[in-house]
Amino acid sequence: MKKLMLTALAVVSFISVKAQDGETAGFAKGDIFISGAVGYDSSTFGDNKDNTFTIAPRAGYFVSENIAVGARIGFTSSTVERVGTADFDTNTFNIGAFGRYYFTPSSKFSVFGEFGLDYLSRNEDNGTTDLDSNGFSVGGGPGVSYFIGNNFALEAFWGALRYNTLKADVSGAESQDDFEFGVNLDDITLGLVYKF
Repeated sequence: MKKLMLTALAVVSFISVKAQDGETAGFAKGDIFISGAVGYDSSTFGDNKDNTFTIAPRAGYFVSENIAVGARIGFTSSTVERVGTADFDTNTFNIGAFGRYYFTPSSKFSVFGEFGLDYLSRNEDNGTTDLDSNGFSVGGGPGVSYFIGNNFALEAFWGALRYNTLKADVSGAESQDDFEFGVNLDDITLGLVYKF
């Protein structure tokens, strides 16, 4: 599995970031930040291919020295190509809110815990059936931020715990409930943070 997560942007930011007078690395009360991650997975088995693209921007505000709250959106598009059958496309959109508690907010290296709630909307199309589903997701996990300049930080988040529920928009449909506890590298997202 290959992941592409803003590598070029991170490298450019690392090279171009310069210290500015009167500013220090780390977070403080009243700081606003934007962050995001972009991911791409591609796997092949013979002539079969699976591709997934994800984009997930977010913005947050420090309401106190250690607590940040914010909003996030996300979009994931997945295409499964199988020889002899139609492609299976899945598109998922999410919008939600999150809260974080930072244990060392004023230092260059900061550890945090995050909890979030999202609304989910999914469309699945296998060439003959087009199915829409709606639901929500709650989850959380630990993360780390490391400032590479006064305003830019690299971020890693491990989505360790998640509960999703989705229900198809058809009469008599039952909800699909998933509980996940991630213990592998697929559950880690890398991103770039910009602090205002």
